[in-house]
Amino acid sequence: MASSYRRTFLKASLGLPFSLSKLSSTPTVVDVALEARQGRMRVAGRTAYLYGYNGQVPGPMIEARPGDHMRVRFRNGLVEPTNIHYHGLHVSPSGNADNVMLRIPAGESFTYEFDLPASHRGGTFWYHPHVHESVARQISRGLAGVFIIRGELDQIPEIASAPEAVLVLQDFSLSSHGDPLEPNMMERMMGREGSLVTANGEISPALLIQRDGWLRLRILNASSSRFHRIQLEEHPLHVIATDGGALAAPEERDEILLLPGERAEVMVRGNRPAGQYRLLSHPYNRGGMMGMGMRMGRGMGSGMMGAGMMGMGMMGRSPGLSPGPLVLATLSYRGRAAKTWNLPRQLVRIDPLPKPTVYRTFQLGGGMGMGMMMGGMMSFTINGRTFDPDRIDTRAELNTVEEWEFVNSSMMDHPMHIHTNPFQVMDPDGGAARSWKDMVLVRAGDRVRVRTAFRDFTGAAMYHCHILDHEDLGMMGRLEITSRLRGPKPYDPTH
Repeated sequence: MASSYRRTFLKASLGLPFSLSKLSSTPTVVDVALEARQGRMRVAGRTAYLYGYNGQVPGPMIEARPGDHMRVRFRNGLVEPTNIHYHGLHVSPSGNADNVMLRIPAGESFTYEFDLPASHRGGTFWYHPHVHESVARQISRGLAGVFIIRGELDQIPEIASAPEAVLVLQDFSLSSHGDPLEPNMMERMMGREGSLVTANGEISPALLIQRDGWLRLRILNASSSRFHRIQLEEHPLHVIATDGGALAAPEERDEILLLPGERAEVMVRGNRPAGQYRLLSHPYNRGGMMGMGMRMGRGMGSGMMGAGMMGMGMMGRSPGLSPGPLVLATLSYRGRAAKTWNLPRQLVRIDPLPKPTVYRTFQLGGGMGMGMMMGGMMSFTINGRTFDPDRIDTRAELNTVEEWEFVNSSMMDHPMHIHTNPFQVMDPDGGAARSWKDMVLVRAGDRVRVRTAFRDFTGAAMYHCHILDHEDLGMMGRLEITSRLRGPKPYDPTH
């Protein structure tokens, strides 16, 4: 254990923008105290009855480096069980690490303790509760916080020298008195979305950029269901990292689609006339029964369905469809940069994973059917089964590579998330891997292949839809990673 010690590296306020922290070269103990609380909290300039970490929404930001030892002293101040999932971290899924099978009772405390591998990728990760059947409610009431690991990109002078800002996107459904509104069964089936959309708990907070300078912007979509199609007026977005860490090279885009639970890091160049520019979230239709016939088949492009869903209520309107774009933040120019520079053409090296020894197929299904329309129960399934915490759905062997194909036969898009080990999305055209991911979008009627290596850790890890109502309604499987499997390895001859 390293001797250096950092008592707490929590940032109580995200602050827009804030300067990069200078970290020592010696691994440290990062010791933080978190409490999940419920009560009246400030959000969007008003008081609302919410859940929050340390009494704030979003929760405080944690920073660490590869090789650090993490100690999170957690207390559950809610009236219901909860826990913490360290979303995207490559750490043990067992014991007192990223163990989502834990249920910490109301009023009790628990200490999470684990090492970040020295080889851990830098990036924007996050923490949130993961108690099955309660995840969507607890997150939609405010429980979410950013977890930043300083890594490869922070060693690139051009990027490290840029001011940095963090945006945590959340949405809430509140009464006129600030009390949370619970969704009905149809709204849960569609995936709840709140009409109050915030960034860092505010409505359109200010972002600052210097003329001829750059701004590094980290964005976390901490919504339980909402998709964000993000665009910055008159400014291209230079994507340098996604949810699994740095890209091999910057990618310039007019807009980015951010799934629930997904993160992106973008560089913005201050080369426009002085003024204010809106960071917008455009509508996105993630599907439903009325659009099923328009979305079946592979290669559906943007996935927009047309007007078929316009009558389907979801928190009072269609899922992901608002009357127009939402304003997430406002970018303003202030001052001038001391020097100008360009982004490097290459960022980090990303080696493609070797050929897998195991192939698997996962059928995504369920949702609305005649039984649901007649008032029956609903469920979401993987391979025809809903989640059972006592059942092992998939067994994998440590130090092997597998390729998984998600086949979406349902009427809705499903953003799939795999715990513990990041993956590479396989390019249908056979191109080289461009990034590591822990989230992937599987559009309705489509299929996606990902390749992953099971490294370092054994234990029970989850894979599930990150429309969190779908997870709570059963679209989750349990993966058991073991040091050695008994019997023949599964093989899908269709590959």
